[in-house]
Amino acid sequence: MNISTLSAIAVVLASLPATLHAGEWNSVSIEEEKLGFELLFNGSDFDGWKNAGNWIIADDGSAHRAKKGGSLVYAKKKVPDDFELKFNWKVAENANSGIYYRPTQYEYQILDNGKHKDGQNPRTSAASLYFCVQPSEDATKPVGEWNSGRVVCKGTVVQHWLNGKKVVHLDYADPKNADYVELLRKRGGDLKARGTNLSIQDHGDPVWYHSIKMRAIPAEEKIDMTPVTPATISPEVLEAEKVKLEGIIKRREEQAAKNKSEKKAKK
Repeated sequence: MNISTLSAIAVVLASLPATLHAGEWNSVSIEEEKLGFELLFNGSDFDGWKNAGNWIIADDGSAHRAKKGGSLVYAKKKVPDDFELKFNWKVAENANSGIYYRPTQYEYQILDNGKHKDGQNPRTSAASLYFCVQPSEDATKPVGEWNSGRVVCKGTVVQHWLNGKKVVHLDYADPKNADYVELLRKRGGDLKARGTNLSIQDHGDPVWYHSIKMRAIPAEEKIDMTPVTPATISPEVLEAEKVKLEGIIKRREEQAAKNKSEKKAKK
């Protein structure tokens, strides 16, 4: 099977609806297997994952954050430099979570946009590249319903998909995107960073995930390069964002100074 055929299969699979019968969850289809997808979560246990005990297997075979304890980390292998990640997720009312797939601040935001305060800013809403690039639209389903998420990263291109729609397309090497790169840098992020373990955030709220699967993207494979226009952010929200960022920077500097002082005291 040639690369163009594989690319075509990938596009078709990305458009499939999130709603699945429970028996079809946590599996890799024949088409996905041909593309090289590996199932990371089997729906029966947390084999391959680092779990502090706060994540449990729900009756429907999903991974559920049930109590305080920390992130759910896939420890078996690191995320490839060029990859495609697919997963299904749902949240309770006012819930917040996220999936970290590269070092520093690479996060696919998981959120109840309607109730959580982060939903007031598109740049921190569901499917955003958190506090960096806002999605083109709010394509989430009602709270309590399953959403399909997808991340595609190849070279300097980062894509977030939600329920079959590409909502974020960032080429961080493109000069026109310099403001996004700088915004993430101020938060401590580095878009050039690579090589980490997939991590599902415990933000203290009830969330669920299933059908988590990933593959490496071959160098010769083409990805969808259709541009996406980020949603407009109002001046009032941008001002609030500025204040929030200043607070983040201040706390980081204070923590760095504290760490330096403690290190000096130990000498």
